[in-house]
Amino acid sequence: MPENKFENLIFTIIMAFLMVYAMICYNIAISTGGMTDAVFRMALGELRIMWPLAIVLEMFVMEKPVMFLTSRVATKEMPFFFVLLIRCSLTVCLMCPTMSLAATMLFKDFHEAGFIGVWLQTAALNFPMALCWQIFFAGPAGRGIFRVLFRKKTVAS
Repeated sequence: MPENKFENLIFTIIMAFLMVYAMICYNIAISTGGMTDAVFRMALGELRIMWPLAIVLEMFVMEKPVMFLTSRVATKEMPFFFVLLIRCSLTVCLMCPTMSLAATMLFKDFHEAGFIGVWLQTAALNFPMALCWQIFFAGPAGRGIFRVLFRKKTVAS
């Protein structure tokens, strides 16, 4: 896992891409009535806005609260639970409503139903998908990609 600021930045970029692109595709599929090949192309437009936003939010806003909350429940001596809490539960718990808020402001038509109602509905629909996607797909894939990029050379004794 990341051992310095540069590695943390690269890991955040990888994870943000995996999460944001999937969640954009999910939201477009919901609003268009289903998953089609066109959804993947349409998602690229929103990705240009939401991916950098997710990186900035994760690195400069959410990282400290997530680490604080995680340290209250698990220690680094419990690596499985520590990673599970950081990358899966707590990050999703904080990032999902925040990114849903941004998506509601930027991409949803909330004038008729009201902003708060549309935002809460968006967050409620996104949360189960974000949590499952993080735990079962994006988390393992992101950590795997990171390990390939930052494979540590071991010196034979």
